[in-house]
Amino acid sequence: MKTVWEQGYFIWGQGLAVSAAIAAIPTLVLLFLLGVKRKPAWVAGLAGLGATCVIALFGYHMPLMLTLSSAAHGAAFGLFPISWIVFWAIVLYNMTVETGKFAIVKDSIGSLTSDLRIQAIFIAFGFSAFIEGASGFGTPVAVAGAMMVGLGFSPYYAAAICLLTNTAPVAFGAIGVPVITLAGVTGLPLDKLSGAVGTLCSPIAVILPAYMILAMEGGASVMEVWPAVLVAGLTFGGVEYFVSNYIGVQLTVILSSISAMGALVILLRVWRPRSHTHRKPKEGTGILQPGPFELATSASARGAVTPTHTTWQVLAGWMPYIFLVILVLLWGFKPFQSILNMATYAVPWPGLHNLILRTSPVMPVSSPYPAIFNLNLLSAGGTSCMFACILSAIFLRMSFRRFVRVILASARQLALPIVTIASVLSMAFVMNYSGATGTLGLAFATTGAAFPFFSPFLGWLGVFLTGSDTSSNALFGSLQVITAGKLGFSRVLIASANSSGGVMGKMISLQSIAVAAAATGITVKEQSQLLRFTLKHSIILATLVGLEVLVFAYWIRVI
Repeated sequence: MKTVWEQGYFIWGQGLAVSAAIAAIPTLVLLFLLGVKRKPAWVAGLAGLGATCVIALFGYHMPLMLTLSSAAHGAAFGLFPISWIVFWAIVLYNMTVETGKFAIVKDSIGSLTSDLRIQAIFIAFGFSAFIEGASGFGTPVAVAGAMMVGLGFSPYYAAAICLLTNTAPVAFGAIGVPVITLAGVTGLPLDKLSGAVGTLCSPIAVILPAYMILAMEGGASVMEVWPAVLVAGLTFGGVEYFVSNYIGVQLTVILSSISAMGALVILLRVWRPRSHTHRKPKEGTGILQPGPFELATSASARGAVTPTHTTWQVLAGWMPYIFLVILVLLWGFKPFQSILNMATYAVPWPGLHNLILRTSPVMPVSSPYPAIFNLNLLSAGGTSCMFACILSAIFLRMSFRRFVRVILASARQLALPIVTIASVLSMAFVMNYSGATGTLGLAFATTGAAFPFFSPFLGWLGVFLTGSDTSSNALFGSLQVITAGKLGFSRVLIASANSSGGVMGKMISLQSIAVAAAATGITVKEQSQLLRFTLKHSIILATLVGLEVLVFAYWIRVI
């Protein structure tokens, strides 16, 4: 009979404050190396993993084999399905560049508008949200980031803005998986949680296009394109609120993003901004750098003619992404998904599954900690992207040798980012299984009457550590509900705050930064700059969610 190890949440017999400070050391190491010392993300990730293992072994007295097994489990999850998604998303983009089709995609978007701000709203806010709703798990940042770089946006700007906008839609990503997971771990009604999360996220969605432009160029620039930010934000936020409250969780972001993009296209038929952003901003005021498409828009502003293409040429140019959208939606269709899941294998992770006991006060009753590796070979989001690549190669008449050459080039491009993703997921899994994440969660739960404000930051912490709102909900959902019951707050509200606040931590997750870096090709120096940029905005947006929850907890008690 195998020995079961019990988690403890207090290090060396010290109080919660000291224990939480020690548990936070790996995160601080990671942030210091990446944000201050400007080390490559893979170096920071491996150092954070090393610090986590040391604290697990000598602080929490976690057995060596459990520590190593949990690290291996996290690395495996980082490789599949996370890196699997990123890899094929980049292959798809590289194929369109290799065949010259991306130039047509660029021209077709440029025919809608030559203004970079509106292009950013359309791609980073609208199209990215659609991919998030259909697939999630890193795909939106990878696809949208690569598209924006191809359109001429600077790699750093493309990465930053895609991370910034990949927030409000995340709670309903992958056909609603985060909220469905939250309902499963808390036992609360799915429809109530869906409505509550939609109520908290929709105001953020309304302001997100304007906030994005504000971060991009400042308040004056927002006023120049106010009809676009207003239409996109109000349409997305309004549909998100309605669908989440009255239809269901699965289609919330898909319908919201389609509505927002459609409304923006209609608006551009009757309105154009008087001034265009196609320049490098003043030093320190923005992120844009001169690029090929910016030169093209400058020429357009001087009266140059944008290349024209036939309807068939435009359709052919967009066909790889049309294949992607169709297959991602098909992969989320339950009847078809059940067929794909015939090739899914739930593998109990060796030397870890049910060998750790989670105890009070993190859990209401002591229970084994499962460790299941879900090897969903066909139903994984990355597999849908792989088939989109295969169909695109056939449609674009790429030779087999040329297709393989693009795949190998993409693998070389992603080698170090994949190391980063695997190391960060290893770090997160060791923190989870050792009890370090539970310690940090208990520290947040001690805030008493101010807990509604800090509750979203607990979800924020979970997403920062794991890179996934789904994982954060699984990790802290029960703790949030237990704490809400003890303090007399609405359990639905506090559970929803975990998911709604959590998504604001997505942009600072090292996993997300690694995905963005891989998709856009930013430099090591820019990776540390990117973390500093997103950290500031992540805290601001999480604070807004915290204030929302405070209002609903004490004044507007409709949740």
